[in-house]
Amino acid sequence: MSDRADLVVVGAGTVGGWASVFARADGVGRTVVVERGLVGIGASSRAAGIVRAQGGTPSTVALGRWSIDFYHGQRAAYGTDSGFRELGYLILAVTEEDERAGRERVAMQRSNGLAVTWLDADEAAATAVTLSSAGHRGGSYLATDGAIDPPRNVRAYSLAMQAAGVELRERTAFTGLRTEPAPGGGSRVVAVETHTGPIETERVLLTGGPGLRAVGRLAGIRIPVGAARHTVAVLEPHPAFDVAAMPMVFDIGAGLYWRLEEGGLLFGWSDPNEVPGEARSIDWVGYDAMRARLGSLVPVTRDLGLRRIWAATIDYTPDHLPILGPGLDREGVPIAGVSVASPGGHGMMWGPGVARVAADLVVRGSTELIDVADLGLDRFDAEGRSRLAADPIALPFPVSAGVDEDPSAGM
Repeated sequence: MSDRADLVVVGAGTVGGWASVFARADGVGRTVVVERGLVGIGASSRAAGIVRAQGGTPSTVALGRWSIDFYHGQRAAYGTDSGFRELGYLILAVTEEDERAGRERVAMQRSNGLAVTWLDADEAAATAVTLSSAGHRGGSYLATDGAIDPPRNVRAYSLAMQAAGVELRERTAFTGLRTEPAPGGGSRVVAVETHTGPIETERVLLTGGPGLRAVGRLAGIRIPVGAARHTVAVLEPHPAFDVAAMPMVFDIGAGLYWRLEEGGLLFGWSDPNEVPGEARSIDWVGYDAMRARLGSLVPVTRDLGLRRIWAATIDYTPDHLPILGPGLDREGVPIAGVSVASPGGHGMMWGPGVARVAADLVVRGSTELIDVADLGLDRFDAEGRSRLAADPIALPFPVSAGVDEDPSAGM
């Protein structure tokens, strides 16, 4: 008997998991998710969980707002949730240019419906009570931003997939696409190849976080998604952190963020000067530099011990924006039935919104959530450079994903 599905999703991370649930709710029949390892084993379970609507473009504002609304409604919709907590988020400006750009960003965000405000240095220190009033110029603040618990998020979409009747195949490696000529030109997908055999289908959604570039290579599609080390640490508790509420803070220039965690302080960062690639070891030199930076802004942390630390490989795109659109063959022609979805390193933040858009594109070929006209693979040149300006609120990842010139290399 042939193995056939109405939709095959490659990758069981946040985007692939929720997209499969949304597609089933939209009436898609047999939906199969193939995952090389175990569900959530990658970046989805190792993130810091920060979720913000304070995007740098109208589209990322919309994705963040939709995702936060979705997190709020999970319990009612699915009987489970990702542990979202409304903490507030303060994005600091350190230089005069930071402040100018930040105030312009606030004007854009407010025009898109966000109740974001600008706090001066003293107001920022009064809001984030352990923050020094020196060393920065204040920043933008939104009380409704927050954080989820990443392992709980994996549990939530896993349970939702099960309830929706999604067939999850773990330890099943994607090995390629089977295509044939399409009427009128180009090609169309007819099957997904896996190491256990083909699955016949006319609809495929390629996801994969840091592994999406490799997935694209196997499919014969150039996808400029890079992989980079991201480090998260948690400091020991201190009475100063024993407060009813304290917002998350992002030192945008340094790429350093922090929030409360289990009575201590969680902080994380990425280094744009690292060579892209898989990395889970700890960069202790980078840790010392970020501890010093954190200590200058949050003096109480200077003498605190380290409770735990971990590094994860997370994904990014060269312009720090999501990828949402059709898979393109070597000539840049869409492969009928194939869609690509990447959150651009913001799986917790935009993941549900990206998954919603991806499901819309798979099911209906269009979406009303955001304008995806500029978010497809056709915005990148042969070296993976984007024609779009980079999202201004992002961790400082490298500007290149190191894309292979020939997408068939390594197939």
